[in-house]
Amino acid sequence: MDTGSQNKSPLLSGWRSLLLWLLLALVLRWGVIEPRWIPSGSMLPTLQLQDRILVEKLRPRLHRPLPNGTVVVFHAPQVLVSAGYDPKAALIKRVVGQAGEVLEVKDGALWRNGRPVDEPWRREPLDYNFGPVTVPAGTLLVLGDNRNASLDSHVWGPLPETDVIGTAVLRYWPLSRFGAIRFPAPAQLNADGELG
Repeated sequence: MDTGSQNKSPLLSGWRSLLLWLLLALVLRWGVIEPRWIPSGSMLPTLQLQDRILVEKLRPRLHRPLPNGTVVVFHAPQVLVSAGYDPKAALIKRVVGQAGEVLEVKDGALWRNGRPVDEPWRREPLDYNFGPVTVPAGTLLVLGDNRNASLDSHVWGPLPETDVIGTAVLRYWPLSRFGAIRFPAPAQLNADGELG
């Protein structure tokens, strides 16, 4: 009878379990969901400075549509990296235009396909003009909710869909604002991609 191997078995089993959980956590973080924090005020009032959020990464990996209104996290566009922006940085904005749609900012509002867009998350009229521009295939137009103080598609152009890391789904910190990050479900959007 080998009592030494019996004594080591629970210890080895514990290490194996820990290793398995660590591996599972790494796979989940790499491929499914990851934590992020909000470093700027470009998404005010929806997201506050220093909010902690969870980003779901399956939708872009599975090439699922990212409807207008979805809040996305993405790699810094090449034009910003070329201008000195940190290539490892991630930005967060709201999808406002799909491939083929015509977007314009005029009269203090966003217009899509010739009609004003209802944006309940925006606090103030836009103080700039943009477009009209037709969103190219394979790209999205993304704008911050704090439109007048956001470095977004109205400055650097359409976002390649391949740059999208994931969608912001849950704020977990601070606990006083814990909850889902709201954006319209596809069923709430009319044929023009607007709130119905």
